[in-house]
Amino acid sequence: MKGTKTTIAALAALLMAGAAQAEPVKVGMITTLSGGGAGLGIDARDGFMLAVKQANNPDLTVVIEDDQQKPDIAVQLADKMIQSEKVDVLTGIIWSNLAMAVVPSAVAQDKFYLSVNAAPSQLAGKGCNKNYFSVSYQNDNLHEAAGGYATSAGYEKTFVMAPNYPAGKDSIAGFKRFYLGDVSGEVYTKLGQTDYAAEIAQIRASGADSVFFFLPGGMGIAFMKQYAQSGVDIPLIGPAFSLDQGILGAIGDAAIGIKNTANWSKDIDNDTNKAFVETFQAEYGRLPSIYASYGFDTANLLLSAMGKADVKDADAFRDALRAADFNSVRSKFIFGPNQHPIQDIYVREVVKEGDVLTNKIIGTALIDHADAYASECAM
Repeated sequence: MKGTKTTIAALAALLMAGAAQAEPVKVGMITTLSGGGAGLGIDARDGFMLAVKQANNPDLTVVIEDDQQKPDIAVQLADKMIQSEKVDVLTGIIWSNLAMAVVPSAVAQDKFYLSVNAAPSQLAGKGCNKNYFSVSYQNDNLHEAAGGYATSAGYEKTFVMAPNYPAGKDSIAGFKRFYLGDVSGEVYTKLGQTDYAAEIAQIRASGADSVFFFLPGGMGIAFMKQYAQSGVDIPLIGPAFSLDQGILGAIGDAAIGIKNTANWSKDIDNDTNKAFVETFQAEYGRLPSIYASYGFDTANLLLSAMGKADVKDADAFRDALRAADFNSVRSKFIFGPNQHPIQDIYVREVVKEGDVLTNKIIGTALIDHADAYASECAM
């Protein structure tokens, strides 16, 4: 009996020691919370924090900072979070030029980076890293689907336009990869631009039968308003970022009927997505955007890994992230060999439901789609 009690006491001591050594996961979220791109970062933050709130896991803490959509600020914040805050995981960056300024250094310091949005081609191919996971997509993906849709819709001369930064270049490369028609004009605008009179004049004179535009956030709002006022009636096609929930209210009825491509939509028919849309609206008083869905999935991926491994055991935690054992709002979710999603991409149409503009799935553009750079990744 005495021996049994001693054994039990020793086991209890070991368990207590293990519990004492286990440390909570600390996440540093660097995202855009001010300026013209703030809506995107706010939605990603709110989706992430909704999942955190629902999980109510005392072992997860989140530190949130505003990068002001400036690469130098993002770098300073990342250094602060790594050196002073001692975070285990970084996330939150929306813009690809900021991601390129932060991610390579962060993963080189053995920090995990989970992308809620930005996923430049440079980090998917030769620049891939075992500690970098894109939960959203690879930058080209939604634009590839738009190119495929433009082809299937019979458009033969498309004018293409995007901002001059990494995601803009990826977007046009992706569109052209799947578009079989001719490009009647190709324009890279200034990042953050709000006056599109010159570009609309080029579209008018181009002879195009369609326009593909990637202009997220305030850029998309400005372009769409000016395009509607211009009287140019050439059909528009975009990725979800150009016509997402946070943009539609500002554009108004001019957006109705425009087709866009997305890997998430509020009408994806699964229980997780239905609950997400309902609880997000109840929590924040608005419908979720695609950025909110990415934030929600990213937090739930992280929580699933926390349930399987200690973040201090990097190899085990990495394997737990790769397993992606969580219920995604996108239904199925798996990582490819470069730790970017393999997923379906839909065609949506802007519709009006009561007084609210939103998107509705009208078809599937690509099924189980992987990105074009995975074969270049040496992991």
